[in-house]
Amino acid sequence: MLLESQGLVSSLREILKLDEIEKSKDLIKRGRHTWDEWKALATSQERLYETVSIALVGKYTNLHDSYLSVIKSLEHAAMHCRRKLNLIWVDASDLEPACREKDPASFHKAWHQICTADGILVPGGFGQRGTEGMIAAATWARTNRTPYLGICLGMQLAVIEWARNVVGIKDATSAEFLTPQPTSAADPSNHNGSPVIEYMPEIDRVNLGGTMRLGLRPTLFQAGSKWSRLRQLYGTDAESVMERHRHRYEVAPAFLERLEAARSAKDGDTLTFVGKDEHGKRMEIIELRNHPWYVGVQFHPEYLSRVLAPSKPYLGFVAAAAKCFDETLREVQANAARLTPARASGVLSPGVLSPVLAPQQADARLGNAESLGERGFMDERPWKANGVLPNGTS
Repeated sequence: MLLESQGLVSSLREILKLDEIEKSKDLIKRGRHTWDEWKALATSQERLYETVSIALVGKYTNLHDSYLSVIKSLEHAAMHCRRKLNLIWVDASDLEPACREKDPASFHKAWHQICTADGILVPGGFGQRGTEGMIAAATWARTNRTPYLGICLGMQLAVIEWARNVVGIKDATSAEFLTPQPTSAADPSNHNGSPVIEYMPEIDRVNLGGTMRLGLRPTLFQAGSKWSRLRQLYGTDAESVMERHRHRYEVAPAFLERLEAARSAKDGDTLTFVGKDEHGKRMEIIELRNHPWYVGVQFHPEYLSRVLAPSKPYLGFVAAAAKCFDETLREVQANAARLTPARASGVLSPGVLSPVLAPQQADARLGNAESLGERGFMDERPWKANGVLPNGTS
């Protein structure tokens, strides 16, 4: 905006002879709308007085740059919710019982931050350290109706929390945390826990470098999931979304029936896997139906968040924390209706795969992402070979 006020745009237009290029009226209209939207969003930040407090419960909280993409996604969402972001850093280890004995001050401070936060976010990570604290934070969010967002590891720990405290699998854990490493979740005889989170079968357990499930991949919303708050933000007509992944563990299929059948004794709520992979076997999105916002995603939506197009999981989370979800949803839906022509041409906000895209158009979009540094990310595209999109549209 500062450069525009100093005449940079006019200079570039003259130097590049942009006025000589024929432009459609629709393109000009969309460009002007984008510029107006950017100016309105930027200038409104100077007049924000309400805050939204988000507790980020992580294990690398001493190095804030470890969560830079997460921070930016929260900022994008807060801007659209017209709130100032108050980000509270909580070391997950400080929430664990051992800290109460070793450092009572840090323990009580951490729990005060959790109890007073508007929302609780558990981001991705690896290793066992701090995970019991993260599970405790997920328990608090679930039982006290505090908005919760779990990213990758954060989703897996929410599943473990549900398995322990609702399903009754008291020794529920992740294969990542077990010693020795289990050979199968269905055969618990060779280890001392029930791994409701297990290694994906195609993952090399010995050579960990470069063996994760990476890149842009489809997630299909399941039948009967239109109630999902997250799906409503993506658009209930969006049968699938494309989001970027980075993981080697997944929810163990052997436990799925028990996880979905259980009901919370407090409110009768159920854990629903509203999003799965294109084969219907890999769990991608969890959500509690009767909670203001209790969502976990296996992918990393922060990688696609932008200032004018905030990540939908982060937007819904912050909106619920700020108690303006319904208003935000109406704005998202109105904006989606305005962009209907763009949807028809396959131009969409990050993450959403248009149900009207032809297979070659979908491949073109993926190819563009690939050229931007995601080479090799789609090593398995079963829907490419037969010309069928993830949502079944040929």
